[in-house]
Amino acid sequence: MRLPEDCATPPETIAERSRALAELAAVVDRLREPDGCPWDKKQTPESMARYLLEEGHELVEAIEAGDDGEATEEAGDLLMVVFMICRIAEEAGRFDLAAAARAVKEKLVRRHPHVFGDVSVEGADEVLSNWEAIKQREREDKEVDSSALAGLPKGLAALQRAERMCEKAAAAGFRWPTPAGALAKLDEEHGELHEALKGAPLDGSDRPRLEGELRERVEHELGDLLLSAAYLGHYLRIDPEAALRSALRRFEGRFRAMEGDGEGALAEAGIEELVVPK
Repeated sequence: MRLPEDCATPPETIAERSRALAELAAVVDRLREPDGCPWDKKQTPESMARYLLEEGHELVEAIEAGDDGEATEEAGDLLMVVFMICRIAEEAGRFDLAAAARAVKEKLVRRHPHVFGDVSVEGADEVLSNWEAIKQREREDKEVDSSALAGLPKGLAALQRAERMCEKAAAAGFRWPTPAGALAKLDEEHGELHEALKGAPLDGSDRPRLEGELRERVEHELGDLLLSAAYLGHYLRIDPEAALRSALRRFEGRFRAMEGDGEGALAEAGIEELVVPK
């Protein structure tokens, strides 16, 4: 097996990375010392966990905005949180930064046999299938849940979790031959939602009044529609979560522009112009 040390990255680049990371680790260590920062000394892995999500979202936002300066800063913030969590865990004798780095390095080597071994692959889809198969074998060896769908954090945003679940199911062989099948399923679920809403009584604001079994059925069909949209995103190699964020930015931009057009502009504009402009 070829070792990661065989990579073509210049030694001076590797040295610069090591220096920068060591300096960050030293700053984090200093913050946790007895005469360090009172706030940082009070933190626990649990109290820092929420900052992983916050900084991660801010990094995604900067990346999607194409702002490299902001992305650099947010990536650093995310690194800081990871370093801090590892430092706190080290003090408690649980794990440390070096152990975390070694574990993920070994995982990357193990799950890329086409790079560090003698396995041949024909493309990214086969790489993904191999990754999931190796991951499943690892879970079986650990005698934990070995389902192909195991390992998805329940804290993921629902649309993101749906896309990842579809990805895992597809890697296990549950997939249509072409995106047309996924699109047809989306059309089918749209029709079933439309059928469920047909004849629903309206309330005073002309919105369907959903109660009891009717509400359960409509919620069921709407969920199926959203899941089918996530499956289609997988087939098109489009992240549905990112696509929705992009649509929300467009919606917000149009809404704010209409607000800027003066009083009454929003009232005069139809919902179609706001949601799907011509």
